[in-house]
Amino acid sequence: MRAFLPALTATTALLTLAACDNGSPSAPAGGGDASVAGPALRIVGSSTVYPFTTAVAENFKNSNPGAATPIVESTGTGGGLQLFCAGVGAEYPDVANASRRIKASEVEMCQGNGVNQIIEIQVGMDGIAFAESRDGDDMQLTAENIYRALAATAPDGSPNQITNWNQVDSSLPDRRIEVLGPPPTSGTRDAFNELVMTSGCKEVPEVAALEEQDEDLFKERCTRLREDGAFVESGENDNLIVQKLVSNPIAVGIFGYSYLEENLDQIKPVPLNGVDPTYENIANGSYIAARPLYIYAKGEHLAAKPSLQAFLEEYVGDQAIGPDGYLKGRGLIASPDDVRAADRDAVANGTPMDASTL
Repeated sequence: MRAFLPALTATTALLTLAACDNGSPSAPAGGGDASVAGPALRIVGSSTVYPFTTAVAENFKNSNPGAATPIVESTGTGGGLQLFCAGVGAEYPDVANASRRIKASEVEMCQGNGVNQIIEIQVGMDGIAFAESRDGDDMQLTAENIYRALAATAPDGSPNQITNWNQVDSSLPDRRIEVLGPPPTSGTRDAFNELVMTSGCKEVPEVAALEEQDEDLFKERCTRLREDGAFVESGENDNLIVQKLVSNPIAVGIFGYSYLEENLDQIKPVPLNGVDPTYENIANGSYIAARPLYIYAKGEHLAAKPSLQAFLEEYVGDQAIGPDGYLKGRGLIASPDDVRAADRDAVANGTPMDASTL
């Protein structure tokens, strides 16, 4: 884990940021808008949001040839927000991608390090998809199936010793449980725990009863995953999970819908509660594992990095995140009209988020 430097004072940090050129040109090369010249934007965070942000970065660069190419890193949501919240200045990221909403504790960390102007943008919707190799037996899973297969403990609290899917439900294939999924630092893991594991354990009466009796125990029983090989943490690179599925017809993978949509020639979806993970089903809410996706921008950097404003304007435009925007081709599901309008307003006015809504 990176060791964070002490937070700079706002004045010193912004002067440092403005002075730092990171080798970028001070004027546009070959034309373009001089107002976007300067240090490259640095963007960290969610592997799920990564392909959308890289596409926006490419379009931003094409539209602004004088701008430095944004640097986009896939660090996971949790790791990205830690970096983002560590301070203000040239050494800290300008934007964090997040496949879940920022937590109150993370906002407090930001504020403790002088990051008070957090601009929240819901860029679209996504679904947590389950998929397998095209050579695998066809499967249909429910949230309860997944809970019973992957929870560290059985409903009675004893260690989970189920080995094959047909032990979970006789209608499922007689094959070893092996699920490739995200690590704890990933927003996909948080959303998976909330939308799938917790939903599944609520279907089991003896576990559901714990919610009112002992909320902490309930959460542990629902979301602590097995460490005996049934669930395999596969890092922040969702493309690597796709590759592993292709070579392993036994395994089931968990990742954002966009990775499924882009690789349907190699893998196939596993329906959840009888519903396929499709654009329409995620958009209309019939797919239970649907979630919003976000980016968070550092308002303190807007004055020193004018390219940040231009980048955000590119991101929130309907040409990018609208129902027919170019990110639809990458698998992004458009947010409702009112949400996109609020995004544009927040960017136009540099409006910080209201942390009291967390």
